[in-house]
Amino acid sequence: LFSFQIVPCFLAVPHITNCLFSTGATDTCQVTVTQPRFQEADYSAHTVFLTCAFSASGCSSSPPQVLWFRFLTNKHEDLCTPGCTDQQKYKVHSLSENNISLQINDLTVDDNAVYICGIAFSDSISPRSKQAGDGTVLTKKEKQHSNGKLIFIFMIIVSSLLFLYSTTVLTFFVVYKKISSGRKIFQAIAQELQKQKYAEHWRQPDDVEDDTVYQNR
Repeated sequence: LFSFQIVPCFLAVPHITNCLFSTGATDTCQVTVTQPRFQEADYSAHTVFLTCAFSASGCSSSPPQVLWFRFLTNKHEDLCTPGCTDQQKYKVHSLSENNISLQINDLTVDDNAVYICGIAFSDSISPRSKQAGDGTVLTKKEKQHSNGKLIFIFMIIVSSLLFLYSTTVLTFFVVYKKISSGRKIFQAIAQELQKQKYAEHWRQPDDVEDDTVYQNR
Protein backbone atom coordinates (compact mmCIF):
# COMPACT_ATOMS: atom_id res chain seq x y z
CA LEU A 1 0.00 0.00 0.00
CA PHE A 2 1.09 3.51 -0.71
CA SER A 3 0.12 6.72 1.01
CA PHE A 4 -0.66 9.88 -0.94
CA GLN A 5 -0.48 13.49 0.06
CA ILE A 6 -1.93 16.45 -1.80
CA VAL A 7 -0.07 19.47 -0.54
CA PRO A 8 0.03 23.02 -1.94
CA CYS A 9 3.42 24.05 -3.26
CA PHE A 10 3.79 26.85 -0.73
CA LEU A 11 3.99 24.12 1.96
CA ALA A 12 6.20 21.72 0.03
CA VAL A 13 8.43 23.14 -2.68
CA PRO A 14 8.91 26.71 -3.91
CA HIS A 15 8.27 25.89 -7.58
CA ILE A 16 4.60 26.43 -8.46
CA THR A 17 4.44 23.89 -11.28
CA ASN A 18 5.20 21.08 -8.81
CA CYS A 19 2.46 22.22 -6.48
CA LEU A 20 1.23 18.71 -5.67
CA PHE A 21 3.24 15.61 -4.91
CA SER A 22 2.83 12.03 -3.73
CA THR A 23 4.95 9.52 -1.90
CA GLY A 24 5.52 6.00 -3.07
CA ALA A 25 6.86 4.13 -6.07
CA THR A 26 6.98 5.71 -9.51
CA ASP A 27 4.56 4.77 -12.30
CA THR A 28 3.93 6.17 -15.79
CA CYS A 29 1.11 8.64 -15.06
CA GLN A 30 2.07 12.14 -16.18
CA VAL A 31 -0.11 15.24 -15.99
CA THR A 32 0.37 18.63 -17.61
CA VAL A 33 -1.73 21.62 -16.55
CA THR A 34 -2.07 24.86 -18.51
CA GLN A 35 -3.79 28.11 -17.53
CA PRO A 36 -4.11 31.51 -19.18
CA ARG A 37 -1.59 33.86 -17.64
CA PHE A 38 -3.91 36.84 -17.29
CA GLN A 39 -7.63 37.49 -17.11
CA GLU A 40 -9.24 40.90 -16.74
CA ALA A 41 -12.79 41.52 -15.56
CA ASP A 42 -14.74 44.70 -16.13
CA TYR A 43 -15.67 46.75 -13.07
CA SER A 44 -19.37 45.96 -13.69
CA ALA A 45 -18.81 42.17 -13.75
CA HIS A 46 -20.23 40.21 -10.82
CA THR A 47 -19.11 36.74 -11.94
CA VAL A 48 -15.99 35.46 -13.65
CA PHE A 49 -14.88 32.04 -14.92
CA LEU A 50 -11.22 31.00 -14.75
CA THR A 51 -10.36 28.16 -17.12
CA CYS A 52 -7.90 25.34 -16.68
CA ALA A 53 -6.89 22.63 -19.16
CA PHE A 54 -4.89 19.48 -18.52
CA SER A 55 -3.60 16.45 -20.34
CA ALA A 56 -2.92 13.05 -18.79
CA SER A 57 -0.72 10.27 -20.12
CA GLY A 58 -0.48 6.77 -18.64
CA CYS A 59 -3.04 7.59 -15.95
CA SER A 60 -6.11 5.66 -14.90
CA SER A 61 -9.51 6.30 -16.46
CA SER A 62 -10.95 7.51 -13.18
CA PRO A 63 -11.58 11.27 -13.03
CA PRO A 64 -8.89 13.26 -11.23
CA GLN A 65 -9.35 15.55 -8.29
CA VAL A 66 -9.52 19.24 -9.18
CA LEU A 67 -8.05 21.72 -6.73
CA TRP A 68 -7.96 25.50 -6.73
CA PHE A 69 -5.74 27.80 -4.66
CA ARG A 70 -5.10 31.49 -4.77
CA PHE A 71 -2.17 33.65 -3.75
CA LEU A 72 -2.79 37.12 -2.38
CA THR A 73 -0.16 39.73 -1.56
CA ASN A 74 0.81 38.31 1.82
CA LYS A 75 -1.00 34.98 2.10
CA HIS A 76 -2.48 32.02 0.27
CA GLU A 77 -5.95 30.53 0.46
CA ASP A 78 -7.27 27.04 -0.27
CA LEU A 79 -10.44 27.58 -2.28
CA CYS A 80 -11.48 24.12 -3.47
CA THR A 81 -9.44 21.10 -2.31
CA PRO A 82 -11.51 19.51 -3.80
CA GLY A 83 -14.58 20.73 -1.91
CA CYS A 84 -14.94 24.52 -1.98
CA THR A 85 -14.61 26.36 1.30
CA ASP A 86 -17.33 28.84 0.29
CA GLN A 87 -19.84 27.17 -2.02
CA GLN A 88 -21.72 30.42 -2.60
CA LYS A 89 -18.56 32.21 -3.68
CA TYR A 90 -16.75 29.44 -5.60
CA LYS A 91 -17.95 26.65 -7.87
CA VAL A 92 -15.96 24.20 -10.00
CA HIS A 93 -17.35 23.21 -13.41
CA SER A 94 -16.28 20.46 -15.78
CA LEU A 95 -16.42 21.97 -19.27
CA SER A 96 -15.19 18.84 -21.03
CA GLU A 97 -13.09 15.78 -20.29
CA ASN A 98 -9.88 17.78 -19.89
CA ASN A 99 -11.19 21.31 -19.33
CA ILE A 100 -12.47 22.75 -16.08
CA SER A 101 -13.30 26.18 -14.74
CA LEU A 102 -13.60 27.99 -11.45
CA GLN A 103 -16.63 30.24 -11.09
CA ILE A 104 -16.17 33.22 -8.76
CA ASN A 105 -19.33 35.02 -7.67
CA ASP A 106 -19.82 38.43 -6.07
CA LEU A 107 -16.61 39.60 -7.71
CA THR A 108 -14.83 42.58 -6.15
CA VAL A 109 -11.38 44.13 -6.41
CA ASP A 110 -10.48 42.16 -3.28
CA ASP A 111 -10.57 39.03 -5.46
CA ASN A 112 -7.56 40.24 -7.44
CA ALA A 113 -5.01 37.47 -6.97
CA VAL A 114 -3.12 34.62 -8.65
CA TYR A 115 -5.39 31.58 -9.04
CA ILE A 116 -3.73 28.18 -9.38
CA CYS A 117 -5.41 25.07 -10.73
CA GLY A 118 -4.21 21.65 -9.55
CA ILE A 119 -4.95 18.20 -11.01
CA ALA A 120 -4.35 15.05 -8.98
CA PHE A 121 -4.85 11.38 -9.93
CA SER A 122 -5.05 10.08 -6.39
CA ASP A 123 -4.81 6.42 -7.45
CA SER A 124 -1.38 6.97 -9.02
CA ILE A 125 1.95 6.84 -7.23
CA SER A 126 3.79 8.85 -9.87
CA PRO A 127 5.16 12.24 -8.76
CA ARG A 128 3.98 13.60 -12.12
CA SER A 129 0.41 12.48 -11.53
CA LYS A 130 -0.28 15.51 -9.37
CA GLN A 131 0.55 18.81 -11.03
CA ALA A 132 -0.49 22.45 -10.93
CA GLY A 133 -0.59 25.22 -13.50
CA ASP A 134 1.47 28.39 -13.45
CA GLY A 135 -1.54 30.38 -12.29
CA THR A 136 -3.89 32.99 -13.73
CA VAL A 137 -3.56 36.59 -12.62
CA LEU A 138 -7.10 37.88 -12.14
CA THR A 139 -7.61 41.63 -12.22
CA LYS A 140 -10.91 43.41 -11.83
CA LYS A 141 -10.95 46.99 -13.05
CA GLU A 142 -11.96 49.69 -10.65
CA LYS A 143 -14.71 52.07 -11.66
CA GLN A 144 -13.12 55.11 -13.22
CA HIS A 145 -14.11 58.42 -11.71
CA SER A 146 -15.62 60.81 -14.23
CA ASN A 147 -14.43 64.00 -12.49
CA GLY A 148 -11.79 64.60 -15.13
CA LYS A 149 -14.30 64.16 -17.95
CA LEU A 150 -16.81 66.45 -16.22
CA ILE A 151 -14.17 69.16 -15.79
CA PHE A 152 -13.18 68.80 -19.44
CA ILE A 153 -16.80 69.08 -20.60
CA PHE A 154 -17.35 72.06 -18.28
CA MET A 155 -14.30 73.82 -19.74
CA ILE A 156 -15.59 73.22 -23.27
CA ILE A 157 -19.00 74.66 -22.35
CA VAL A 158 -17.44 77.71 -20.67
CA SER A 159 -15.14 78.29 -23.65
CA SER A 160 -18.09 78.05 -26.03
CA LEU A 161 -20.12 80.51 -23.97
CA LEU A 162 -17.20 82.95 -23.82
CA PHE A 163 -16.77 82.67 -27.57
CA LEU A 164 -20.47 83.34 -28.16
CA TYR A 165 -20.37 86.27 -25.74
CA SER A 166 -17.32 87.78 -27.44
CA THR A 167 -18.88 87.32 -30.87
CA THR A 168 -22.13 88.93 -29.71
CA VAL A 169 -20.35 91.92 -28.17
CA LEU A 170 -18.20 92.41 -31.27
CA THR A 171 -21.23 92.20 -33.56
CA PHE A 172 -23.16 94.67 -31.42
CA PHE A 173 -20.20 97.05 -31.42
CA VAL A 174 -19.85 96.90 -35.22
CA VAL A 175 -23.59 97.40 -35.74
CA TYR A 176 -23.64 100.24 -33.23
CA LYS A 177 -20.72 101.91 -34.99
CA LYS A 178 -22.50 101.60 -38.32
CA ILE A 179 -25.72 102.99 -36.86
CA SER A 180 -23.86 105.86 -35.20
CA SER A 181 -22.00 106.61 -38.41
CA GLY A 182 -25.25 106.52 -40.38
CA ARG A 183 -26.91 108.85 -37.92
CA LYS A 184 -24.03 111.31 -38.16
CA ILE A 185 -24.20 111.26 -41.95
CA PHE A 186 -27.97 111.74 -41.86
CA GLN A 187 -27.63 114.61 -39.40
CA ALA A 188 -25.00 116.25 -41.60
CA ILE A 189 -27.23 115.92 -44.67
CA ALA A 190 -30.22 117.29 -42.75
CA GLN A 191 -28.20 120.23 -41.50
CA GLU A 192 -26.96 120.95 -45.02
CA LEU A 193 -30.50 120.87 -46.38
CA GLN A 194 -31.66 123.19 -43.63
CA LYS A 195 -28.86 125.60 -44.46
CA GLN A 196 -29.80 125.54 -48.12
CA LYS A 197 -33.47 126.17 -47.35
CA TYR A 198 -32.54 128.95 -44.95
CA ALA A 199 -30.36 130.59 -47.57
CA GLU A 200 -33.06 130.31 -50.23
CA HIS A 201 -35.61 131.80 -47.86
CA TRP A 202 -33.53 134.91 -47.26
CA ARG A 203 -32.59 135.32 -50.90
CA GLN A 204 -36.17 135.17 -52.22
CA PRO A 205 -37.35 138.77 -51.21
CA ASP A 206 -34.35 140.35 -52.93
CA ASP A 207 -35.19 138.55 -56.12
CA VAL A 208 -38.84 139.70 -55.96
CA GLU A 209 -37.77 143.30 -55.31
CA ASP A 210 -35.44 143.25 -58.29
CA ASP A 211 -38.22 142.04 -60.55
CA THR A 212 -40.59 144.78 -59.34
CA VAL A 213 -38.05 147.51 -59.95
CA TYR A 214 -37.40 146.20 -63.43
CA GLN A 215 -41.09 146.23 -64.30
CA ASN A 216 -41.56 149.82 -63.07
CA ARG A 217 -38.80 150.94 -65.30
